[in-house]
Amino acid sequence: MCRFNLSLGMQVQYLSASSLVFSFLISIAGFSQTPNRSAGIQLKDTQGYYRSFDSTRIYFESHGQGNPVVLVHGFTANGESWKRTPFYAALLQAGFRVINMDLRGNGRSDKPHNAEAYAHDAEARDIIGLLNALSVRAYQVAGYSRGSIITARLLVLDPRIVRAILGGMGADFTNPDWPRRIQFFHALSGDSVPGLEAMVRHVREAGLDQQALALMQKEQPSTSRQELASIRQPVLVLCGDKDSDNGSSQELTSLIPHAVHANVPGDHGAAVSTPEFAEKAVSFFEGKPPAP
Repeated sequence: MCRFNLSLGMQVQYLSASSLVFSFLISIAGFSQTPNRSAGIQLKDTQGYYRSFDSTRIYFESHGQGNPVVLVHGFTANGESWKRTPFYAALLQAGFRVINMDLRGNGRSDKPHNAEAYAHDAEARDIIGLLNALSVRAYQVAGYSRGSIITARLLVLDPRIVRAILGGMGADFTNPDWPRRIQFFHALSGDSVPGLEAMVRHVREAGLDQQALALMQKEQPSTSRQELASIRQPVLVLCGDKDSDNGSSQELTSLIPHAVHANVPGDHGAAVSTPEFAEKAVSFFEGKPPAP
């Protein structure tokens, strides 16, 4: 393991399966309209830990070369979840650099057990800090399900975003008192909530950190309709044609000035793993108008 102290005062620990120590070359170029294998930061495939603003360690991976695409996973998931989708492989094949991470409380990242650790846009700040440490000047970002809630915060907080995809999301998260969020918090905190027994059972059987997941729901950010109206980047709202878990995706599209909407087959759980999702998402990141 080798540590690199970066000029921003942030620390990244890089790991390599083949070698414990390797060098990296940073070469910044402008963000091009289409993928370019020589554009952006030139890095070998890397994996490691970024120590965030409150010393929470965030596990991340970076694969490929070209214009960066950041992937933000959903609830009870982690960065490995993206790798099981056709979208992940399609991004690499199209020449993008894919930056993937386990959000705090998930996967190989640290899992704090105090509510403050998940408050005040902590997850978005983790991502922004990691990209600062990697010297990323411009990027595209895709979130799915709860990852879209964090991606919306990035759209408000980080002007480096070129385009964004909000996958598997409707407009309900704009309500800070969203009943679904509150129900999830209570269920994960040990209360009996009708209809959420299977979710809690999955968390326990999968060995996930139930307390951390409860705190994520407690402190989950919302993005107001006024904030969404201020977004100027192109946004694709991409949802399954049988997905209404988080409200109306058409309504969400109407709240963002330069957003477009597209459907793919499937419900909330299945849509992200379809070839159609991969095709429409990659085309959008390549600057092509998506089919409805």
